[in-house]
Amino acid sequence: MPAAAVTRARPHARHTAPRARLLPAVVSLLVAVLTAGCRSEVTLSAHDERLQVVTTTGILRDLVGHVGGDRVRVSALVPDGADPHSYEPTLRNVRNVVYADVAFSNYLLLEEQAIIKALDANLRDGVPNVSLAEGAVKYAAEIIPLVEDVSLDTIWLGMRVRGTGAAHGANRSSDVLLHATGVEGPGKLVAYLTESFGEPSFYVDSTDGFDPGNGYRDDTATLPPDAHTHMSWAFTEPGVYRLTMRAELAVTPDTAPVPMGEQVFTFAVGVDPHSVPGLAGAAVLNSGHADISVDLDQRRLDLLADPEGGGTVNQRVYDPAGTVIEVPNKALREVPGDRRYRFLGRPGTQVHQLPQAVLGKHVHGEIDPHLWQNVRNVIAYVELIRDTLIGVDPQGAAAYRGNAATYVGELERLDAFVRDTIARIPPPRRHLVTTHDAFGYLGQAYGIEISGFVTPNPATEPSLADRRRLTETIRNLDIPAVFLEPNLAARSATLTEVAREEGLRICRIYGDTFDDEVTDYLQMMRFNAESLHDCLGTPRRGRKQ
Repeated sequence: MPAAAVTRARPHARHTAPRARLLPAVVSLLVAVLTAGCRSEVTLSAHDERLQVVTTTGILRDLVGHVGGDRVRVSALVPDGADPHSYEPTLRNVRNVVYADVAFSNYLLLEEQAIIKALDANLRDGVPNVSLAEGAVKYAAEIIPLVEDVSLDTIWLGMRVRGTGAAHGANRSSDVLLHATGVEGPGKLVAYLTESFGEPSFYVDSTDGFDPGNGYRDDTATLPPDAHTHMSWAFTEPGVYRLTMRAELAVTPDTAPVPMGEQVFTFAVGVDPHSVPGLAGAAVLNSGHADISVDLDQRRLDLLADPEGGGTVNQRVYDPAGTVIEVPNKALREVPGDRRYRFLGRPGTQVHQLPQAVLGKHVHGEIDPHLWQNVRNVIAYVELIRDTLIGVDPQGAAAYRGNAATYVGELERLDAFVRDTIARIPPPRRHLVTTHDAFGYLGQAYGIEISGFVTPNPATEPSLADRRRLTETIRNLDIPAVFLEPNLAARSATLTEVAREEGLRICRIYGDTFDDEVTDYLQMMRFNAESLHDCLGTPRRGRKQ
């Protein structure tokens, strides 16, 4: 399993660079701009004797608040109700980072890269910058790899960065740029990612050409080191396509990018992949999970694929010069009526499309970052938070130890409650169908089967076959309910429709964020356990034959 993204933690030292040394003009400008905007829940201050703490998410804010008590003032960059995978930090967020005495992120590529950059670029020298998911391993947190169900009829094709680039001076704030510089083929090629709520984000779009004058800016995918992303690939006409891509490592915004290689990738779209001119005897990739991969250590572009399935453990390198990626006729899809997808053609027009493997924006590493869905892992988070706060504020050591011990006791009781509550669900009904791949730890720790999503590609209307498969799965497993995260319900219309047609309950579950009703971690996990028990614990009613 590839290594997780490298953590950059700063030395634990209280006020190594005093807040009073901030440039007055910069701070005044920030304050002037920010006071014109909306009010945030908590604003950090240079005039508060409490420890000023910034976290990336509300869940981490809650944990720090329990450990820090009255000695800390804590603010989260991602507001409650927002998606940490896609939230873009504001100027007010940057202001809080500037005043922080300590910062906590989850990381393992949970947060949008812009959030991590806001932390790393704006924290003062000497301020601890702690990645909890990675650091908590030393406190006995258990991590699990991301395992994706390779059950689709076509290949999943994404983009990947291997390695950290440390030999070139890269860190987690660096960028790897994958530029598409040209396409040869009978039609148009578009590679796009469907973000939250169905909004397309383009990585490659040959419909408007490729512009070297702006560095191929409009046809560039940007990833952090040691990460990868899923996406959809659409082709408007059958035939052979050749896509030229070039990779660069931007260590910092101020340094010249380091070249990482150039390759041509060949697609056989609706034609025999074994008869591509000039590629007799080439390897054909037509199943499993594959990535256009940048190797930062070898400074090259290649294909990384697991055609037999099994995930990254079984992936191996393929030379693009001797490989054909098959896009079969069964990949034909109709362009949906949604105006946002007119770039694919007129509604009802058929295009060949390799589907996006995971719903929504999903840039990640090889470890599932949602550790907090296992309460035992949160105990490890709390212990790391305790020791970090003591390192910054030794005078508060007794308070931090006492608060942490009290909270750990509550967490241990919570862990038992979640375990006992879910154990009362009959085993044949412990199936979770939801919209977001955030519950692997919940499933592993408490015996819930993660049964998946409605369709692998939310960019298009699910076909009758997609809906039929979902209906058959629900009937075969006798699933009595589906679960929606409140902040992601807007992108789950199909799941809601199928649930209503089948007479299923539609229940809530919380993954990455709080809202006005569920406002802390203890409440969130109790709610999830009770919701699972109440909605799955009884058989389906009014089952349709």
